[in-house]
Amino acid sequence: MARAWGVAAGLAALALAPLPAEAQDYDIEASRLLASPRFEAARQSLAADYDTIVADLITLTEIEAPPFKEARRAAAYAQMLKAAGLENVQTDAQGNVMGLRKGSGGGPLIAVAAHLDTVFPEGTDVTVKREGNRLAAPGIGDDTSSLPVLLAFIRAMDKAGYTTRADILFLGDVGEEGPGNLRGMRHLFNEGPYAGKIDAFISFEPGKAGRITHGGIGSRRYTVTFKGPGGHSYGAFGLVNPAYAMSDAITQFARMQVPASPKTTYSVGIVEGGTSVNSIPFATTMTVDMRSESAEELAKEEAAFLAILPGAAARENAARSTKQGEITYETTLIGDRPVGLTARSAPIVEYARASSEAMGFQVHYGSSSTDSNLPMSLGIPAVTLGSGFTTHRAHSLDEYLELDRENDLASMSAGLATLLLLAKAD
Repeated sequence: MARAWGVAAGLAALALAPLPAEAQDYDIEASRLLASPRFEAARQSLAADYDTIVADLITLTEIEAPPFKEARRAAAYAQMLKAAGLENVQTDAQGNVMGLRKGSGGGPLIAVAAHLDTVFPEGTDVTVKREGNRLAAPGIGDDTSSLPVLLAFIRAMDKAGYTTRADILFLGDVGEEGPGNLRGMRHLFNEGPYAGKIDAFISFEPGKAGRITHGGIGSRRYTVTFKGPGGHSYGAFGLVNPAYAMSDAITQFARMQVPASPKTTYSVGIVEGGTSVNSIPFATTMTVDMRSESAEELAKEEAAFLAILPGAAARENAARSTKQGEITYETTLIGDRPVGLTARSAPIVEYARASSEAMGFQVHYGSSSTDSNLPMSLGIPAVTLGSGFTTHRAHSLDEYLELDRENDLASMSAGLATLLLLAKAD
């Protein structure tokens, strides 16, 4: 994807070239920044900091951060933000930790985030194992690997003597992974101390520069529990069975037609219930996931799914005896991520593109489900970018990342350049 820690010496001439008055040229701005002595000082700071970044990564990985239990890692990260020199380091009511790098004024407030939580339950062995250039541990990539990179950005900006017109809010947020349902972002943008004040947002996730996520895939997730009287599989044979009603619903759900574009998907991820092989269950539950790049298609899909359920219950009640009670069902919405989009022409996207290309990376645009969904849905320009490390086997117990100093630093430089351009660095 990239080569390139060095920037061509020919860019130095562009560093002094004035910007065209008639239009903003993002490529010239990026080239001027990357060719400047000050940015070279920032890059050298990142390079000198590489071993510290890795050490911080190991420290944070070995602090468990299961869903809804991120407090210990959050406390450690708060101390790291303070040590990096940020002002107003605080933990909000949801558990997000954040600190402010004040600007000179006249610019926007930019939030830059990496999420603290991992998917792994409490008690998971998160000891980091090192073999050659490979570091392995559950959660070491997604998204622990991005947290120390943000700290390195702060140190590099200070070492190079950068001031920015914008204030920059650096944060480790909670609740990004599935069951968290973006609770950290919801609080940040709707209730927290910076609600209504953030003008742009960048989240960092594992991966190289060049991957620009500017679309937010929305999702709806439900648990549906079918209930019935239950009974002995032989003695109560003939009574209604919630497993049959649920299987009917699953079959109908599986036959739903959804568009390939905008991409829209569905799945039954968990099926559970019953007490023994020789019992008619009194309850069975399924957990479903529905996603789409389109808010309209997601709403259609959700409506179609919910419309299936009463028919499945009614057919089972008509097929077997209800003398001990009927089949009923309950639905619970357990996940609701909004659809969002930041236009490719938006400055935040263009700065990310220009910075990545100037560092030698091929750019790929896409959509995903990340912290950026929330600000995008509110009309706040947002992107998710790769923070640097190449990771593998995300969300598995054998998750690992590869240390590739030259390319890791190139990606970090592209991310830092994006932030400096957006923040109007002086």
